[in-house]
Amino acid sequence: MPRRTFSIGEAAERTGLSVHTLRFYEKEGVFLGPVRRVGGRRVYTQDDLDWLYLCIRLRASGMPLPLIRDYAALVREGDSTAPERLALMRRHRDRVIAQIDELNHCLALIAHKVALYEEHLTGGDPLWTSSCAVREDEPDGPQPGG
Repeated sequence: MPRRTFSIGEAAERTGLSVHTLRFYEKEGVFLGPVRRVGGRRVYTQDDLDWLYLCIRLRASGMPLPLIRDYAALVREGDSTAPERLALMRRHRDRVIAQIDELNHCLALIAHKVALYEEHLTGGDPLWTSSCAVREDEPDGPQPGG
């Protein structure tokens, strides 16, 4: 049974990427292999789309395109590069964890501010007595203040 293929427009629709981005990724060497052409038109397989999904998630997590390209090159080289791929993914995981930690600190400050405004608007403390500080040394999160 022949494998299902997708035109560049269908691939764009299924991945959420633009046709331009698909062409750009091809030119930049992000795909695991050359994109097949039938009658001069690009044809993508489900494997191509699955790979693109991984690349999209890596980009969304902040991995730069050159690093994705390096990762793709390692995958193309085969199983012997598994240690390098693992190291690359571990470094990226650590960067993502640091980003999540930073975002959690930002979220704590924002939640604190929301609570202060809600309290103020329901007749609580005046805003000018409130502090903006949310300190990491506060185990139970932000304390009252602004």
